[in-house]
Amino acid sequence: MNMIPLADQAFKPADYKSEVKPVWCPGCGDHAVLVSFQRAMAQLALPPEKVAVVSGIGCSSRFPAYTNCYGFHGVHGRSLPIASGLKVARPDLTVIVASGDGDGFSIGGNHFLHACRRNLDMTYIVMDNRIYGMTKGQPSPTTEPDWDTAIAPGGTGLSPFHPLVIALASGANYIARGYSGDVNGVASLIVQAVQTPGFSFVQILSPCVTFRPDQQKSWKPLVHEASVPETDDPSVAARRLMSDDGFNVGVLYRGKRPAHDPKPLADLPPSHLEAEFAV
Repeated sequence: MNMIPLADQAFKPADYKSEVKPVWCPGCGDHAVLVSFQRAMAQLALPPEKVAVVSGIGCSSRFPAYTNCYGFHGVHGRSLPIASGLKVARPDLTVIVASGDGDGFSIGGNHFLHACRRNLDMTYIVMDNRIYGMTKGQPSPTTEPDWDTAIAPGGTGLSPFHPLVIALASGANYIARGYSGDVNGVASLIVQAVQTPGFSFVQILSPCVTFRPDQQKSWKPLVHEASVPETDDPSVAARRLMSDDGFNVGVLYRGKRPAHDPKPLADLPPSHLEAEFAV
């Protein structure tokens, strides 16, 4: 299932670019992810005013300021409940959530589980550099257990969080992984995520050149296309993801669950709400 072919583009990537200059470190993978986002929106021909970008806290969560779309910069780990409320109230909007491995999988981990379970029609993009890049390089939930740093000498010794496995087990309808070094490839994953009904999760390996400079050179040769085609069978996807080396890229799972479609309260008259609280 590949729905990428679209009508003639009515917009250009520059139409989704704000006048705010990104303050990410030169060489940060998030720059490339931003370009991928702009290209994806142009391919989808979505009017900028019909797109809302929601974020929490962290380097990646600066995303809304750099787009010419509606944006909401929330608090740490709370981007998904904010986005969920927005999607329920304004189902006509295309809702994109931008997060990082710290913001999304640590303090925001519980929201991640339930956003997958609820399966609202929105897209969750997580730029994963396996480090807290904005707060001086602490290990994050996805950091390797033996990664030695002054903050965690000898490594944390903790098993890394596996977001794709968690997303599948929790009910996400689309699961993919990309690499920031492949701008067009990531744009394609975002396009398919938006086109797929329900909750779509895209993990993007995005090197931190400041606190993990080793990633920029070491990740590129490790990244590879998945050796097997995408599946809509959760049991097949589970076996595949549990043996995943962390560097497979592409669409790894696309389910068939219909998106949750709650009736917006905004469509109900005030008298209906008053009746609910009558004594």
